[in-house]
Amino acid sequence: MATSVKVYGTPLSTAVSRVLACLHEKELDYQLVPVNLAKGEHKTPDFLKIQPFGQIPAFQDESISLFESRAICRYICEKYADKGNKGLYGTNPLAKASIDQWLEAEGQSFSPPSGALVFQLAFAPRMKLQQDEGVIRQNEEKLKKVLDVYEKRLGESRYLAGDDFSLADLSHLSNTHYLVTATDRAELFTDRENVRRWWDEISSRDSWKKVVQEMQQYL
Repeated sequence: MATSVKVYGTPLSTAVSRVLACLHEKELDYQLVPVNLAKGEHKTPDFLKIQPFGQIPAFQDESISLFESRAICRYICEKYADKGNKGLYGTNPLAKASIDQWLEAEGQSFSPPSGALVFQLAFAPRMKLQQDEGVIRQNEEKLKKVLDVYEKRLGESRYLAGDDFSLADLSHLSNTHYLVTATDRAELFTDRENVRRWWDEISSRDSWKKVVQEMQQYL
């Protein structure tokens, strides 16, 4: 089916898979345009026109070009508010503010240590790069503190921003997926009762299962 939405990158990228999960939640068709990083396709003049930093994902919707996965997800939710999961980005100012604060927590507090661990523990071995044990220890301690906050929050509400699954939860799927399924640090999540329950719920959504299937095609 013809679609105006294009996502440039590979679903193995945590940022790309975040956008794909959002598109699936909104039940939107899209074209995934592969970008071969090893061949430097992300640094070509044509690609830099839509992603000036030469990173993935890049996103196009008709004449609009965007980059940065969280901004792309917000755009998708706003433009296609009447599609798929209508409450993904809230339906009133308070709901949106609650989602935004946990999106900020994900971007500022969760993503840096979890992303560092994903690279060191999941990607570095595949790339035949030496792991940095100091970086691993430091970021594991940082992530534990973040997850302790999440454990308390998720004892108070079913999801991070309230009782409904939202973009705030979705944004955690990519990094957590790698840490739980591709490293020996799954206990960071599974040893915390509320975090484990939350992870089991959000990772069981059909939208994320579809993304995982796309990932497997690239392995």
